[in-house]
Amino acid sequence: MSQPQHFSGYPPAREGPKTAYEAAVDSNPVLRGWPLVIAANIISRSSLVAKATWTNAKFGGIKHIPGLGQYHPRFEPIVTPLTADGSAPAKPEITSGLCQRQPEDLSGRFYSAADFQELYKSGTLTPLQVAEALLPLISGQAQSGKYSSAWAVTRKDAVLAAAKASTERYSNGNLLGILDGVPVGVKDDIDVEGYVSHVGLQLDPSEPFFAPATCTIWPIAQLEAAGALVVGKLTMHELGSDTSGCNPRRGSPKNWYNTSYYTGGSSSGAGSALSAGLVPISVGTDAGGSIRIPSSFCGMYGLKPTLHRAWTMKSAICVIGPLAATASDLAIAYRVLTAPNPDDPTQGSFAPSVPPSPTAKKTIGICHEWFNRSSSAVCEVTKKAIAYFEEKLDYEVVDISIPYLNEGQYAHSAWALVEALDLQRSRAKDPSKPLSMVNHCNQLLLSVGGHTSGIDMVKYSQLRELLMEHLAFLWKKYPGLLIVTPTSPEPGWKIHPGDEAYGFSDGNLTIRQMMYIWLANSTGCPAVSAPVGYVEPEQGDGKLPIGLMAMGEWGAEEQLLSWAREAEGYLNGAWDGGRTRPKDWVDVVKLATDTSVTEN
Repeated sequence: MSQPQHFSGYPPAREGPKTAYEAAVDSNPVLRGWPLVIAANIISRSSLVAKATWTNAKFGGIKHIPGLGQYHPRFEPIVTPLTADGSAPAKPEITSGLCQRQPEDLSGRFYSAADFQELYKSGTLTPLQVAEALLPLISGQAQSGKYSSAWAVTRKDAVLAAAKASTERYSNGNLLGILDGVPVGVKDDIDVEGYVSHVGLQLDPSEPFFAPATCTIWPIAQLEAAGALVVGKLTMHELGSDTSGCNPRRGSPKNWYNTSYYTGGSSSGAGSALSAGLVPISVGTDAGGSIRIPSSFCGMYGLKPTLHRAWTMKSAICVIGPLAATASDLAIAYRVLTAPNPDDPTQGSFAPSVPPSPTAKKTIGICHEWFNRSSSAVCEVTKKAIAYFEEKLDYEVVDISIPYLNEGQYAHSAWALVEALDLQRSRAKDPSKPLSMVNHCNQLLLSVGGHTSGIDMVKYSQLRELLMEHLAFLWKKYPGLLIVTPTSPEPGWKIHPGDEAYGFSDGNLTIRQMMYIWLANSTGCPAVSAPVGYVEPEQGDGKLPIGLMAMGEWGAEEQLLSWAREAEGYLNGAWDGGRTRPKDWVDVVKLATDTSVTEN
């Protein structure tokens, strides 16, 4: 993709130092059960122990990188594509190509927005029937529905009222668009009017922040304005502080491909609901892979947009973005979510992302030393997909290098903990005791993160600028370059017996599972994950999906979405056996039809 005419905040194109990539050896203790409880209590009460743990996690070594002082600190990686003539950005359009239904005989077919709309238009089904079929599965008394583990809360009356309104629009021929009446879920850290945002925390009515939201934030309001049916808030890893999806306080959602593995986090409920077939689209947040890792573990599509593309968050690393069961729905959701907000001077200035020209040169960049750190099973699946892109889709594959990959990941991890601690302090009724309501895992993590100094944050910011300048150098050398890696280096995250009692802390595996995804968060770049195959599990029943990830230049979301559709073509047409669905996948259409017939 050619560089847009104007950017705000685009870094200088400067090649970074040539550094050898060596696999990091981390020595963070793995803690479960009572050892975790004891460690959390000691670390949260002892500054000396917390600081020693912080040092052992290698969060302090970044300040010793030579030459960092020549880089300006980049405290927020804001790079904004602007319209060429300075005019107000237009709302992205939903093109007809995205509204085409997939073939009925396609292996492992998931329902899409286009499927729902065709059924609604024909009168075969109504949005109200779909809502009435879904609600018993995701709620019920004490949330006893089979698939309720993915859902933090749903407001039955509000859902039914919205479904009735959509049904009336179809009856009157006044539908609002492709998403009218399509069921969607929203992560539990995103405000929707009338819903409490638990942020994965156990409800404590004495804490003021547990009050229902008084308004719906911009991107979700755009979904609702397009007629989408928000059927509830989706569960998440507590505070979004890890990538497994284990939540001992509120319960962990199930990965329906193999229930002996986690969904991945922190948008864990989104991955679960999508893999079960309950909704075709979910909305998540991503500060460290929290959209892309659940997408990978649950065989779905997930897009982490450019920083602040959908909503200007109080974060230098976190974004709101879509997850979807199909690549087309991912693009539809992205375009709706990212309509320019005239009241947001940052998000509202983004020029719409431009799809690549059909004649544009297509290039994939591989950092082989980094890529090959994946497990053999992940490497085998993802390299087959890359070979297909090269041989069948005319991509040129080039070797690239990226400096300070280990150090950059440690800097990102520490930065994420500092932001999480700051947000928790802002929520707590007593800011001097922000950890009183969090689980033992987060007591440990945030106590450690709290020992990051101002000097460290400056050095992290300088390393961010170094990495961004190096990426700008790569995009100048290879216009339209996509940096491709596995989404995660391991095929899933195994559930350990007893995890649900207290949770667990496994910093070594956390760092490893975030090996590839952190770079997009740290530098503000967009990235997309797409399923490209399956492997046999080490435990449980059901094959594990494997995701491939592409990271693009700032503002290159549409290029990434086009790549995801090509990856979808590979999975559907070239992977042996094609796409597969979990054995407990819900045929929502059949269920809604059968329920309607029974009730009548």
